[in-house]
Amino acid sequence: MERAMYFLDQKDMPTHWYNIIPDLPEPLPPLVHPATKEPLPKEGPLPPPLFTDSVNKQEFSQERYIEIPDEVLEAYRTYRPTVLHRAFRLEKALDTPAKIFYKYEGTSQAGSHKPNTAIAQAYYAKKEGVKRLTTETGAGQWGSALAFGCAFFGLECKVYMVRVSYNQKPYRRILMETWGAQAVPSPSPDTEVGRRFLAENPEHTGSLGIAISEACEDAYANDDTKYTIGSVVNHVLLHQTIIGEETRKQMEMADAYPDIIVGCIGGGSNFAGQFLPWIRDKLSGKKPDMRIICVEPYAAPTLTKGPYAWDYGDIAGLAPIVRMYTLGHDFIPPPVHAGGLRYHGMAPIICHLYKLGFVEAQAVHQVATFEAGVTFARTEGIITAPEPCHDLRVAIDEALKCKESGESKTILIAHSGHGHFDLAAYDEYLSGRLQDYEYPEEKVKEALKNLPEVPAF
Repeated sequence: MERAMYFLDQKDMPTHWYNIIPDLPEPLPPLVHPATKEPLPKEGPLPPPLFTDSVNKQEFSQERYIEIPDEVLEAYRTYRPTVLHRAFRLEKALDTPAKIFYKYEGTSQAGSHKPNTAIAQAYYAKKEGVKRLTTETGAGQWGSALAFGCAFFGLECKVYMVRVSYNQKPYRRILMETWGAQAVPSPSPDTEVGRRFLAENPEHTGSLGIAISEACEDAYANDDTKYTIGSVVNHVLLHQTIIGEETRKQMEMADAYPDIIVGCIGGGSNFAGQFLPWIRDKLSGKKPDMRIICVEPYAAPTLTKGPYAWDYGDIAGLAPIVRMYTLGHDFIPPPVHAGGLRYHGMAPIICHLYKLGFVEAQAVHQVATFEAGVTFARTEGIITAPEPCHDLRVAIDEALKCKESGESKTILIAHSGHGHFDLAAYDEYLSGRLQDYEYPEEKVKEALKNLPEVPAF
């Protein structure tokens, strides 16, 4: 019988991150300065004082492979390489000829893929003499990971957590605080942006756009502080490619190659980390028919419903303007449990590849995703976070299509993390209280009226 788990020895871990920028068939649109509305130089940097100099350079780098510092690799080795699984029990339950694999990132200390970039960003900050980092977090995975990374390198950390998730997931806050971070619900009374939204609505549920603005404002106001982000931007996707680089070696061990790669997208870092090292085969013509399916919530369907437009990355317009599929920077999404997928925009790299037709996108409802999560738990034994339950839903659907057609396709799932802090959401599903949210078309139309005017160039 074929192996069910594929382990990579630590001595065989990738030593470089893969940068897709030089391999793109068309260059990315430039970033635009939020104040001047002028394009930023191709070599950067991003408007200060947001990021450290090191990640600023990586954001605009044209190097195909960027070496992972020894100190970062040492920290990675506390939880990496992660395991590639063959989902035999799921295949049997579905009675499908498809071969299903999943790369499981839930075994990190923070329970997700997020430490792959949190460790790197904390390391570069420490190296440059930064004392304190700020950030936003949706469901709490990123905030937890950054708190963990800061603990490794002795940095202070403040996390602005979207209020609805702060209330839904108290154990994420406790995790951050245990690692020494300060976590506050966003909008908060700690920033001008937060106070403005609280004045309008003291019970505001928050959004990633608001939390990003608060974290950016905090960084601007303190000389010893830099801002960090857990998704969307190029350098974060770069750091996550260790996932796909490991998986390529493990799939070779399994003598398998994916026909379909499935992953969830909110800002895009988890799935991009898996598929970018594979899509170079599609771009080069080596595997032109490989399908890469991005899965998003129907309540916040950025790629499937949003226009491709210039928009701010945050609600206050402090972050650079990017060309992306967007629902409008002041869009407030419904309170679905997949808090990490409630962002109004998407990684420019993913948007670019989607526009060029190299990846596809599907939107799914909340109840159906938890149905898939329960099926996965009862076959593979893993309680999955609400976010990757989205890709489980589509992977199961694709496997059932193989059952109907008799085709034996190989499906690779980017499984971003466990759902041990999301059991309240599972309780809602199991008790029949979980509800779907319709696409908030009117709210999106209203938010899209406020897109920034950017000159043609």
